[in-house]
Amino acid sequence: MLNETVIYEVSQSIATITLNRPQQLNAMDQSMMQALRDALTRAQDYTIRVVVIRGAGRAFMAGGDVATFAARASELTEILPSMIGLFHESTELIRALKKPVIASVHGACAGGGLSLMLACDLAIAAQSAKFTVAYANIGTSPDGGASFFLPRVVGTRRAMELMLLADRFDADTAVRLGIVNNVVADDALADQTALLAARLSRGPTHAYANTKALIGASFERDLTTQLHAEMLAFADCAMGADFKEGVQAFVDKRPPTFTGN
Repeated sequence: MLNETVIYEVSQSIATITLNRPQQLNAMDQSMMQALRDALTRAQDYTIRVVVIRGAGRAFMAGGDVATFAARASELTEILPSMIGLFHESTELIRALKKPVIASVHGACAGGGLSLMLACDLAIAAQSAKFTVAYANIGTSPDGGASFFLPRVVGTRRAMELMLLADRFDADTAVRLGIVNNVVADDALADQTALLAARLSRGPTHAYANTKALIGASFERDLTTQLHAEMLAFADCAMGADFKEGVQAFVDKRPPTFTGN
C-alpha cells in the first residue's frame, strides 16, 4: 500500500509519482522504497499513458537514507537485502512499463536518485540540479541499476570515472554526457515536464511500448535477432488502431489522433 512518503496522482492519463520526504531531501528508507514500488505497480493501469517521477521540496532524491543506515548499523546485514530488493523491483517495473517514464529532476540527484533517474526513459533537469553517483563516498558499490544503465549511456571509461571518483557535476555536464535529455530554467521545470508528458500522452502508446522493449533488448542481441524482433514489433503495431490512424492522417495531411491502441 502507498504511504505518505510517495504521492500518486493521475490527471488526463498522466500518472505523477512524487517522492515525498522533503525534510530528508527524499532520501530513501524502506517505507519509501515500498511505496515507490507500489506506485509503479499502480501505473501499470492501461489507462495511464505516461508516468512522471519527481521529488517534493528541494531535491529529486539524495540517495539512500544514510542516517537510517547509521542508526541501524547492527541490523544492516539483515535489512539491506529486503530494502535493496524493493528498490530493484521499482527499477524493473520502470523498464517493464509499457509507457514512457519521465524523470523530472531538480536539486540533489545522488546515489539511488541517480540510479532511479537513469532507469527512466527520459530525463529533464532544472539548471541548478546537481548530480553525483555518490556510492563510493560512503564506501559501497552502486545499486538500483546504475552499473547497468550508466555504462550504456556514457561508455565504460566515463562510467568508471563517475562511479570511482563520485564527484559532483552540474546539469550542463549531465546533458553533455547524455544522462539527461534537456536542461531548463528552474522556474520552467514543472511546465516543461508537463508539456513533454502531455505530448507523449497524445502519442501512439503501443508503438512506444514496442520501441522501449526493442531498445532495452538490443544490447543483448545480435543484429539478425534484433531485425527479426523489429519485424515482429512492426507487424504487431500494424494490427492496431494507431497505425491505421497514423497512415490515414499522413494521407490526409493532418495531425494524427492516437488512442494508444
